[in-house]
Amino acid sequence: MTRYIIKRLILAILTVFIIAAITFFLMHAVPGGPFNREKALSEATIQALNERYGLDKPLIAQFGLYLKGLLHGDFGVSLKNGREISSIFAESFPISCKLGLMAVGVALVVGTVLGSIAALMRNKMPDRIIIFVTTLLTSIPSFILATFLLLIFCIELGWVQVWSANSNNYILPVCALAAYPMAYTTRLAKSSMLDALGQDYIRTARAKGVNKFVIIFKHALRNSLIPVITYAGPQIAYIITGSMVIEHVFTIGGIGSKFVSAIGNRDYTLIMATTIFLAVLMVAATLICDIVYKLVDPRIKFD
Repeated sequence: MTRYIIKRLILAILTVFIIAAITFFLMHAVPGGPFNREKALSEATIQALNERYGLDKPLIAQFGLYLKGLLHGDFGVSLKNGREISSIFAESFPISCKLGLMAVGVALVVGTVLGSIAALMRNKMPDRIIIFVTTLLTSIPSFILATFLLLIFCIELGWVQVWSANSNNYILPVCALAAYPMAYTTRLAKSSMLDALGQDYIRTARAKGVNKFVIIFKHALRNSLIPVITYAGPQIAYIITGSMVIEHVFTIGGIGSKFVSAIGNRDYTLIMATTIFLAVLMVAATLICDIVYKLVDPRIKFD
């Protein structure tokens, strides 16, 4: 187990390095720069700014300097407003994290329950309704669903307040963000549950007269959770930092909206920091899920 974790950590560091390198060089290959504005700056001003932030050096040298600062925990400063990247993350990440974790919790719990119900009532009316709803939710783009929820429940009915920093009303953003992963989890949980219910040990338990609820919740459900956990790991990291559209529709100042504005502004340091941050979350979530496999199914062996 320890050897496996060490090996995965080494691969994780290599993965983050490759992602950082690809992002850095592709980012600089895109035409334009962080100091290009509608009102053009003078050549002398642009040159002074490039020298100040080290953008006048060769790309290899810039990348080396960035990695050196990163190893010391320095994400740099925003090239647009001069703020420390760490302070931007400290301000925006808690919002995205809370929104993302709530959405993930709703998606996993509701999706697992609905998938189990659909599997246990296969080809019956509840199963058909659940599959219809989940298919509908996977087909609707997130920005359309978010706009629809905002229009109906905020503007027309007035049941829910529009999100604001004071009210912290996460109901509609969470629903919009959790819709697709919940639908996918439902279908995944259904197929996994059907597969588990068809295994020999389930038939043996039934033949021995084991209680139906014990068979479902202790044996079938536990073993059907492995594919759901596989999906949950990367999805947690993606939802936390990838809710750009939802944050934009509901005007939530999370890390996703900051990332979108950074791309439009060619804010190199903020783009790099957000990309690396997302990569680290992805790798960490995947590793944690691999460890959770062992807790769910002790038969799994790590080589």
